[in-house]
Amino acid sequence: MTPALILDCDGVLADTERDGHLVAFNQTFRELGLPFQWSQEEYAELLKIGGGKERMLGYLRQHPELDFGTPEEVAAKVAAAHKRKSEVYVELVEQGALPGRPGVKRLIESALDAGWVVAVASTSATKSVEAVLTSVVGPQTRARMAGVWAGDIVPAKKPAPDIYLLTLRELGLSADDAVVIEDSESGAKAAAAAGLRHVVTVSSFTAQDPFPAAGIVVSDLGEPGAPGAYRAGLDVRHDGVIDVASLERLLAQTTAPAPATV
Repeated sequence: MTPALILDCDGVLADTERDGHLVAFNQTFRELGLPFQWSQEEYAELLKIGGGKERMLGYLRQHPELDFGTPEEVAAKVAAAHKRKSEVYVELVEQGALPGRPGVKRLIESALDAGWVVAVASTSATKSVEAVLTSVVGPQTRARMAGVWAGDIVPAKKPAPDIYLLTLRELGLSADDAVVIEDSESGAKAAAAAGLRHVVTVSSFTAQDPFPAAGIVVSDLGEPGAPGAYRAGLDVRHDGVIDVASLERLLAQTTAPAPATV
């Protein structure tokens, strides 16, 4: 069976949470005259909730003094705010504000050249994911990839495994055929619950998260001459970088997490 590399978007392709999503949320809140701004510390906690709309709803539940009306009115306001936030985020990406993380473009292109199926699976909005992916790898490499599965296309967002299970079904693959790149506790839990081997590249908000089922945890995927720092797990790096041989070793030598019952 052809092996697959499946990447998360936020925190994996680029450090989007700190430099993109948080900036876009706060700009949107200012534009709409909402009486709050999210600090980096608050946002780090909110990242444990999968999905932008879900994060806003979670924040409002934490702050009942912010009376936005009936549940229906709250849902409508959150949807409108999230739509505008996604527009602001794409504008930031198109302005070049979100450079790719070390090793991402290299690994994607190497995997494609080696005949791997490469896809992105994220619970962020599809337009946002596509904008980041194309910005990081370029339109030609994006065109070689199998696809992007993102947004509200599954019943439950990470840490539920739904987005990964859907991506595997769409690709016609089993969990034993794929390696995931994740950056967060919720994303790693989703990969593990889907029975997927996974590499974790910690990002700005996730360096202290636990990753008990990860094949390897590194600071980043690394570039020649600029190795990613090893954190935990089976050290499958070659000259300090995660490459296709690293992924093959994970598939061959590690036991995949037991999939959750869904």
